[in-house]
Amino acid sequence: MGYPQPSHERETPVLSKYFGDRDATSLDGWRKRGGYEGLRKALSMTPAEIVDIVKTSGLRGRGGAGFPTGIKWSFMKPGDGKPHYLCCNADESEPGTFKDREIMRWTPHALVEGCALGAYAIGAETAYVYIRGEFTEPLARMRQAVREAYDAGILGTNSMGTGKRIDVIIHKGAGAYICGEETAMMNSIEGRRGNPRIKPPFPAVSGVFAQPTTINNVETLAAVPHILVQGADWYKAMSLSSPKSTGSKLFSVCGNIARPGNYEVTLGFPFKDFLYDLCGGPLPGRTLKAVVPGGISVPIQTMEEAEASKMDYEGFIEQGSMLGSGGVIVFDDQQNMVKQIARAARFFAHESCGQCTQCREGTAWTTRIMERIRDGEGTHEDLDTLFSIADNMTATTICVLSDSCAVPVMSGIRKFRSEFEALIKKPKFHPVTAAVA
Repeated sequence: MGYPQPSHERETPVLSKYFGDRDATSLDGWRKRGGYEGLRKALSMTPAEIVDIVKTSGLRGRGGAGFPTGIKWSFMKPGDGKPHYLCCNADESEPGTFKDREIMRWTPHALVEGCALGAYAIGAETAYVYIRGEFTEPLARMRQAVREAYDAGILGTNSMGTGKRIDVIIHKGAGAYICGEETAMMNSIEGRRGNPRIKPPFPAVSGVFAQPTTINNVETLAAVPHILVQGADWYKAMSLSSPKSTGSKLFSVCGNIARPGNYEVTLGFPFKDFLYDLCGGPLPGRTLKAVVPGGISVPIQTMEEAEASKMDYEGFIEQGSMLGSGGVIVFDDQQNMVKQIARAARFFAHESCGQCTQCREGTAWTTRIMERIRDGEGTHEDLDTLFSIADNMTATTICVLSDSCAVPVMSGIRKFRSEFEALIKKPKFHPVTAAVA
């Protein structure tokens, strides 16, 4: 298959090249488009050689954390006498993010190939694909793709005639946001309640079934076969700014924007060009006010910050936010930011597993106060209280759901404080004045 050159003027379709192409969903169609050549090449190499190529490519996890994939794979120790497992996190549930499900809908064999290749590279014979329960069509497509791969001898006890065993198992989730957290996902696979685990031990030491485990995102694994076919240098060349951010990246765009959808661009693409040229800018008669660039868990950007950003891990951090999952949520001048942030807080309060007090109580109280301000019943003291609650919620819990609720609230108050104050009708409480009265 032909590959595009990176550009700051247009998309760079690698993973998304066959989105919308129904023929690409079948095994025959995928093979005609170059599918499974990456796995074939990998099976003729040693696992260490594959890990080195992925390390050199600079591929980083596309689920949100951005940890280097090759380094994560190197944590798995070959020859330790233990069964190894690969878990593919396909639970995609971060608000504003809808890219992974499109990979599974249109190119399911790309993910099957990536899972098989990743499993072999870490010394695993079994890979689990944990798919969000509501993903009806992606789930059906992935099950069909796995069946076709087994029937063709790509998966099973004699993968591609090499004598190596690789099994891929589809596991349907039950629709809980918390199961997108890697240790909660492993508990769910084991048939337990989807509560996050305390780390250490880390999954590479004791993961699913208490055995060494690696967890990767859908987009991450789907990129690996392309790297094996084209080489690490080809992938490294796809970078428009930072050498630490290589390759192409899928971004989901929704909200108040002319052309919402999934876009794939080279990392480092100018965010201003992305929003106004590729995505069409604001709706007629409106102007853009704010952007969340990486799913609702990351800090909100003002338009000044967004327009100065480069679309990579370092670029978004420089402008006060994070790349995260690549879920771009756009707000225009018709939106009340207090209302939008209150919605985000309610989401996190609803999805908290309740295991940690700071999260269970903090998300609930944050939601109550945010909705009180939204409804015009808030006080100036509520803003200080929200910061105090957020401080107690941050970096104090087993997983980062608590932090994810605090982040949009804190960034929203800091950057759009005037909108909060405009809804506060009660006068500010002054202890001295009150005592005199």
